[in-house]
Parts: sequence; structure tokens; C-alpha cells
Amino acid sequence: MKKSLYILLFSVSFLLIGKRSQAQDYPVAVGIKFGAYESGPSVKYFMDKNTALEGILGIRNHGLVVTGLYEIHQEAFSVDNLKFYYGFGAHIGSVSNYKRIGGDDEFYNGKQILLGADGVLGLEYKIPEAPIAISLDLNPRVELARGPFFDIAPGLGLKYTF
Repeated sequence: MKKSLYILLFSVSFLLIGKRSQAQDYPVAVGIKFGAYESGPSVKYFMDKNTALEGILGIRNHGLVVTGLYEIHQEAFSVDNLKFYYGFGAHIGSVSNYKRIGGDDEFYNGKQILLGADGVLGLEYKIPEAPIAISLDLNPRVELARGPFFDIAPGLGLKYTF
């Protein structure tokens, strides 16, 4: 937990280092997000040059989770095509035969609902001259339906931009 807190604080410092982005490189992207708990298709839509909505359909062992995020993007480290982003959202889903990693290692038989609040903090690089973006982020979340408990999961995204 202490290590996760340090990673989160270090990542928040990107906010202070980056300057506001002048324009976004693409309006829409579709791809796949690989996470510690769920992996699945995602779509990102920019409402303006700095704000985006992202939806993720997370498929996990014995379950499905839908996550929606509101994200703010900024230029990172004065590097072309590298963006720092942060935001918040929520998730809802269902799992069966669920074992929580860490904490008290609870095991549930039958279906369980997942409902909670999410955050996102990451970096995204749009490859110049190619319709591909790669992202690496941390996803802190609070699970409310089966908790409350808090965790931070890393994520890797590969997107096709257009």
C-alpha cells in the first residue's frame, strides 16, 4: 500500500510538470486495454482539445465490468505527442467465484455485483505518422458494493486513432 501511494504521488507530479496541450492529435480512438483485473475493448472520444470520455468493457475471470472515465489531457515534459492525463469515473459489473487479492482474501460463491468509483492517471504517446497510440496508467478505485476497499491497478492501452 505504501509503495502504491508513492507511485500515485510521483505520477501526480506529472500534473505540475506538464503544460497545457495546444491541440489533440486525434478525435476518436478504439483499442484494447490490458489491466491487472480486467482487459478488454475501449473507446476514447475527445469532447475538445483537452477533455475526453473513455469507456472500457473489462472482461475478467468469471465476470464483466463496464467503466466510464472523464479525462483531462496535457502535454507532458514538452515532448511532442506525449500527453499526461488524469481523471475520474465509475464502474459497474458482475463477477462469480470472486476472490479479492490482498486484504482478507475473501472468496464468494455465486454472483456478486461490482460498483465503485474510479480514477486514472497516466501517460499516452501518439506515434507520429501512424494511427497508433500507446498508454500506460494507474487506475485507483474504491469498490463500494463488496467493500469498501481501495486498490490501484496498472493498465496498458493500445489504440487505433482516427
